[in-house]
Amino acid sequence: MRNLKIYRIDPLLKQYSRDLDQRMANYEHKKQELLKDGQSLSDFANGYQYFGIHRVRGGWVYREWAPAAEAMYLTGDFNGWQRHANPMDKKENGVWELKLSGADALQDGQKVMAIVVHNGRELDRIPLYANYVVQDPKTIEWNAQIYAPKKPFRWTDAGFRREKTPYIYECHVGMAQEEPRVGTYDEFREKILPRIKALGYNTIQVMAIMEHPYYASFGYQVTNFFAPASRSGTPDQLKALVNAAHEMGIAVLLDVVHSHACKNTREGINEFDGTAEQFFHAGSRGEHVAWNTKCFNYNKNEVIHFLLSNLKFWQTEYHFDGFRFDGVTSMLYHNHGLGCSFGPYDTYFSMNTDTEAVTYLQLANEMIREVNPDALTIAEDTSAMPGLCLPVADGGIGFDYRLAMGEPDMWIKLLKEVSDEWWDMWHIYNELSGRRPKEKVIGYAESHDQALVGDKTIMFRLCDKEMYWAMDKASRNMVVDRGMALHKMIRLLTLTLGGEGYLNFMGNEFGHPEWIDFPREGNGWSYHYCRRQWSLADNGFLKYQWLNDFDKAMVAMSKKNRVLEGKTVRQWIGQTDHTLVYERRGLVFVYNFFPTGAVDNFFVPVSTEGDYQVILSTDEGRFGGYDRISTTYVYTAHRNDEGKLGFQIYLPSRTAMVLKKLPKKKQEGRK
Repeated sequence: MRNLKIYRIDPLLKQYSRDLDQRMANYEHKKQELLKDGQSLSDFANGYQYFGIHRVRGGWVYREWAPAAEAMYLTGDFNGWQRHANPMDKKENGVWELKLSGADALQDGQKVMAIVVHNGRELDRIPLYANYVVQDPKTIEWNAQIYAPKKPFRWTDAGFRREKTPYIYECHVGMAQEEPRVGTYDEFREKILPRIKALGYNTIQVMAIMEHPYYASFGYQVTNFFAPASRSGTPDQLKALVNAAHEMGIAVLLDVVHSHACKNTREGINEFDGTAEQFFHAGSRGEHVAWNTKCFNYNKNEVIHFLLSNLKFWQTEYHFDGFRFDGVTSMLYHNHGLGCSFGPYDTYFSMNTDTEAVTYLQLANEMIREVNPDALTIAEDTSAMPGLCLPVADGGIGFDYRLAMGEPDMWIKLLKEVSDEWWDMWHIYNELSGRRPKEKVIGYAESHDQALVGDKTIMFRLCDKEMYWAMDKASRNMVVDRGMALHKMIRLLTLTLGGEGYLNFMGNEFGHPEWIDFPREGNGWSYHYCRRQWSLADNGFLKYQWLNDFDKAMVAMSKKNRVLEGKTVRQWIGQTDHTLVYERRGLVFVYNFFPTGAVDNFFVPVSTEGDYQVILSTDEGRFGGYDRISTTYVYTAHRNDEGKLGFQIYLPSRTAMVLKKLPKKKQEGRK
C-alpha cells in the first residue's frame, strides 16, 4: 500500500488500497507516456496553437489531425468555394497541412470549410479547432468563419485575483434578458454583471458558451469545442464580458462539457476523418444511450491532447478562472451512473469504474493548476466518488469542490411529497451537513436543473398559480405567505449549512415565477419562457423585491462573517417542534419550521458566554415578514437548570434568525 494521504483522511479506504494505488499508477503511467523529458502538462496542451488556422509570417497555415483521411482540402470564400483548389499535404502521425502565401490570403469574416476524403467519399467538415462558427440565416448551415480583427483584444485584468470562497451565480447569457429573444454578451456585460455585483456574488458560472447548434440543448451538445456561441456575439465580445467581470472582482467559470459530444458530423467533431473511432470509443461504448451523444475515448493520447488543449485554450485566450465539469458521474462509470444507487464503497471500486476517465480528470486538474495555480474546478457528480475533491498527490482526482446534488433533490422531494408539518429535521440536517472527510462541496437549494420544464423552482412549487395574482405587496395570501417564508428559510439553511461554497441560478434569488422552456417545435419556437423577468424584482410593487433583498442581505452576512470557512457545531435538533440550532464561524443560526406554533422562551444553546444580538431575520419587514423578531434586543447567555449554556428567545413559526456575539467592550458598556 502506498503512503497516500487519502488513507489517513479516510481510514476505511485502506481496504481498497489496491484500487487506489492502481489509480495513482495509471495516472503516473499515462503522464510518462504523454510527456517528453522536462515537459509539463501545460507544455503538452498546446494543440490550439499548432492546429487550426493561424496567421504566420508571410501568410497563413492550416493544420488538422485526421488519421483516417485519404486526402484533405480547404475551401471557402477565399477561393470562390472551389472544392479542390487548395489540397493539403499529409505529414506524419495523421497530420495534414496547408500553407497559403500572402497576408490577405485569408481575411477576417471569410467563411471556410474543410473537405475530408474517406473511402472515396468527400465529407464537408468544420475545422476541429475553429475559433468562430456561424450559422447562415438562409441556408441554416454552419460554417467556420475567419476571426482576425485588426487589433487584438486589450485585456485590463492583470491584477485580478478571485475571492477564496465562491458565491456562484449560475447564468446563461442567451436567456439573461427580459425580451423574448437571444441575449448577447454585451447585454450581459452591461445589464446583468452590475446586478450580480450588487447581490454580492463573487463568481459567475457561465453555461452554454461552447458552440452548440441546438439552442435547447442548454449548451450540453457541443460541436465546436474552441468556438464561443456565436448567437450571442463575437469572441472579442465574450472577452469583454470576462474582462468586465474581473474589473468588478467577479471570477468567471466555464461550464465545460468533456463528458460527451454532439453526434453531428458536418459541424461537429464526430467522424471528422470519416471514422467514429477518431475521438470516441467504437461500438456501444461510444454511445451514450440516455443523451444520444458520443463518448470520448479517454485512453487515446490524441484525445487527451485535444481535451487538455481545450481547457488551456479557454484559460489563456479567454481568461476563464476555472471550470465546472459537466457530467462527471457519466465519465466515472461505464454505465454512466444510470440506475445506480451509490453508497457502500464497493460501488466505487468495481469493474463499473472507468479508470481511463479517472486518469483523464486527474491530468486535467493538474494541467489547469499549472496554467493558473489559483484556478477553481468543480465536479458535477451525483455519486460522491471517494477522493474526487482531494489533491492528486494525496490519491485524489483533484477537484476543489463537488456540487452537493443531493441537496436540491432533497428539497424538491420534501416539497412534492411531504407536508412541512411532517418534515424530518434530522434528515434535513444530515443531508445538508454530510461530507466526505476533507472534501468540499458547493451547497445549493436549486440550480438550472430545477428551473427547466418538467420540474419547478422552489418558489413556483411552493406557490404555483397564486404567484400570478397574489404577489402584490399590498395583498396578503396564505399560500404566498407560506412560500415566501419557506423560500427564505430554505436558502438561508442551505447556504450556511450545505457547503463550503454556494450556488444560485439566475433569477431564483427573487423567486422567478416560471420555468425555462427553450424555443422548440412543441411551443411554436417561442422565447416567451426563455428569458428572465428582472422587472418583477425591480418595479417596487411586488414581493419578488423582498426575496431579492433578502438574498442580498443573506450573502452579505455570510461573506462578512466568512461563514462558509467555518466548521459547523450542532447545538439542537427538535424533531417534534421542528426547531434547529447550530453554530458556524461564531454565529448562531436558529430555525422554527413548524407551520403554526410559535415557541415562547425557546432555549438557544451556545458554546460561549456573552451577549448576543440578531443580525438577520427572515421575519424582518423589509423582507416581507412581520417584524416579530427584535434585531435590537440583547440576549445574555447563562446556565439553565440543567447546566447548559444559552439564552431564551421568542421563536415565531416559519422563521429563522442569525445571532452574533457582541464584542466584549460593547458588553462591558452595557453593564
